[in-house]
Amino acid sequence: MPTEADKFSWFQIPEDIKKLLILAAENWENTLESEKYMNQALAKTGENTDVLVAAYRYFFYKNNYTMALQTATKVIDRIREVECFPLEWEQLKPILASRKDDFRIRLYLNAYTASGLVLAKIGEIEKAKEISARVKEIDGKNEFGASILYDILTRPEED
Repeated sequence: MPTEADKFSWFQIPEDIKKLLILAAENWENTLESEKYMNQALAKTGENTDVLVAAYRYFFYKNNYTMALQTATKVIDRIREVECFPLEWEQLKPILASRKDDFRIRLYLNAYTASGLVLAKIGEIEKAKEISARVKEIDGKNEFGASILYDILTRPEED
């Protein structure tokens, strides 16, 4: 008999973590309860980027921007570590530009843009502009949403 977690077979994480994520979703209306399940999933998973992305989305839509930023940053840091990325943007930019179709690089750019969006939400406008401008340089097709974010953040007040 299929379990509730089998619905998400594409999500390659341990069943116990899958169940915690499902419980967080099922208890969405009760923030304290659902957040308890989400935090348990995060504690058990470590640095699994799939769970971190799910957690980012959860916290973003729950308007918990501090946790959303923390999880987006963990995704960025995890990929930076695995890929041995340089810390300086000018050295990193050509790597990202040349590999922007790779899954892990796309995830990095999405998480980086997401961190910019959250920074904008919490009032860190200059940091958000910097991040969105950086991704916009790489993203000729506006696949990561940075151009839209940058345009909103730099639009004259009268608009």
